[in-house]
Amino acid sequence: MTKQYLKPLALALAVSAALSLSACGKQEPAGKAPASASTAPAAASTTAAANPGKSIFDVSELDPAINACQDFNGFVNAKWVAANPIPADRTRWGAFDQLAESSLNTQHTIVEKAAKDAATAQAGSIEQKIGYLFQSGMDEAAIEKAGFDPIKPKLDAIAALKNGADVAGYITKSYVEGDGHVFHFESDPDFQHADIQIAYAFEDGLGLPTKDYYSDAKYKDIRDAYVAYIAKALELTGVAEADAKKQADDVLAFETVLAAASLSPVEARKPENQYHFVSVKDADKATPHFSWDKFFAAQGVTIDKGFSLSQPKFFAEFDQQLAKAPIAQWQAYLRFHTIDDASPYLSKNFQDNKFAFYGKTLSGQPEQKARWKRVLGTVNSSMGQALGQLYVAEVFKPEAKARAQELVDNVRNALKARIENLDWMSAETKAKAIAKWDTFLPKIGYPDKWRDWSGLNITSDNYYANVQAAVKFNYDYNIAKIGKPTDRKEWGMTPQTVNAYYNPTDNTINFPAAILQPPFFNANADDGINYGGIGAVIGHEASHGFDDEGSQFDGAGNNVNWWTKDDRAKFDARTDKLVAQFNDYTPIKDKPDLHVNGKLTLGENIGDLGGLNAAYDALQAALKKNPDEAGKKIDGYTQDQRFFLNWARVWRGSIREKQAVLQLNVDPHAPASLRAIGAPSNMPAFASAFQCKPGDAMVRPDDKQVKIW
Repeated sequence: MTKQYLKPLALALAVSAALSLSACGKQEPAGKAPASASTAPAAASTTAAANPGKSIFDVSELDPAINACQDFNGFVNAKWVAANPIPADRTRWGAFDQLAESSLNTQHTIVEKAAKDAATAQAGSIEQKIGYLFQSGMDEAAIEKAGFDPIKPKLDAIAALKNGADVAGYITKSYVEGDGHVFHFESDPDFQHADIQIAYAFEDGLGLPTKDYYSDAKYKDIRDAYVAYIAKALELTGVAEADAKKQADDVLAFETVLAAASLSPVEARKPENQYHFVSVKDADKATPHFSWDKFFAAQGVTIDKGFSLSQPKFFAEFDQQLAKAPIAQWQAYLRFHTIDDASPYLSKNFQDNKFAFYGKTLSGQPEQKARWKRVLGTVNSSMGQALGQLYVAEVFKPEAKARAQELVDNVRNALKARIENLDWMSAETKAKAIAKWDTFLPKIGYPDKWRDWSGLNITSDNYYANVQAAVKFNYDYNIAKIGKPTDRKEWGMTPQTVNAYYNPTDNTINFPAAILQPPFFNANADDGINYGGIGAVIGHEASHGFDDEGSQFDGAGNNVNWWTKDDRAKFDARTDKLVAQFNDYTPIKDKPDLHVNGKLTLGENIGDLGGLNAAYDALQAALKKNPDEAGKKIDGYTQDQRFFLNWARVWRGSIREKQAVLQLNVDPHAPASLRAIGAPSNMPAFASAFQCKPGDAMVRPDDKQVKIW
């Protein structure tokens, strides 16, 4: 599950890849998740009695040849994985991906109808805008004819730059149009006064996944391929081959300097590395060659007391490069990133060149997604909430939202009880933890109020211009929040996204409509299935409020310490054991030297462990209300067993080796196969359910068993 948290780390998470994957920030968003109306949950009891004797879990998929106590993931998922190879246009395939593909097909139907009816639709309606945007993206003949003409004005402006001052002016001007270079700029809640939105400037500007890719010898082949990609991108705009190679080398050298001043993924998870409040005057002193005063004036933003210049080391290096980097190097860097950013919306040769590096070389994806999926991805990134409004109208009914709310309440209550009964936390800290729990805001399905899209002009015949119009519109929408109250009811994900998230700066837990479907939630399923699926998701997101990062924010969303020193030390000792557990995992068969990064994945692993425990407790509470159902078996399995079976089923899937390596380097989520077993192996309830014994792989020794929330 994704924690919508610190930028730009959160920007690197590929929403389309669901809860267990992230991708480097340069990959274009794929189409978001869609699910057919037939799979939308209906209003009904989730007890086994709702549909007695009928199985929602196909037990024929289980592999009796594999001992559940030794390899639970294999027992539940091995047969399915063997029978379901990864499609050529994907880097992984599993339960999330199947649901996302279904959702994608539903969205495809919606946008195709919108495109067909756009000319006669109400002028300025979201249906017309979505229809025109999709229509223009599917007009390959017009896009091929345009070539790279749409970005020639930008390339000409870059060619005219003469010095660092010109570069600073160009970056400022490009932001006015919503095009960011080098750093990322947006509005977010103030870490110290979360009820107010302030401006944030974050480090950015790299084309490779992490800083290590620029310096570690084991990534030399990827660096070489990256340089070749840059050179080809430049050549496609008419740069001579020899000059393109030199410019590509200059780009890599420039990014290497920026990378050295950038945070690692583990460092980026620390709140203190994402917030550095300064006045505009002090910011200008920190970057004497880049005027923040002029930057804000150009954006039309008024800064009151100050803003967050979030990574001082990075911005100091950025300023140094304005002063000392040759103008030709700056031009090469800006030229390439202009081409790279625009490539998905230009002619086929640009699209193919980008896919060859980011898709094939970096991620191991054999084939590019179909054109309609890529264009639908653009619709989602440009007008995702508007498409969500149409999506929800078709597939998510109000009664389903009400049933999901009931499940959320049950699991949240179970988490509260676990906090109250902790034996390692003092009463003082418990009181503050419960105070935070009291202020959780669950958001289910879709926004209470839909966003207004008036002012966004979309035409039927210019794909690049439409994308640029949406980029600027969304940028202006975001920065207009600066200085205004934080709206806790606003959504950071679209309803059609198969995912869920917790946001510590507004203390909300969020469950989009698309995830409230099988295998997570089924109105006709027994409680064991539903609590092992969506119940665990709910518990996971709520537990993020008390993970290693979320626990540094209070119920109002402020980054403050609400712990006693002794309780924090006890918490850290327990989480250190979880770090050690995941550090020991080597998930890639042919690369036994590559381990999971326990510190990078700690927040998600805490979420899994706390969430699964809370969901299990909620299941027990539900079964106490239906004692006759509690004792029944379905297809030979008890409710406790079905709870864990569905948890593992949620994480079934396989992944291409290159993508698996990338995931270990950048993703704060552990590989799915390990999430299936990581939390259950720490739970006595699992061992009891499957009659596992001490010494079995799925029963961690008492001294290594992790108990936190």
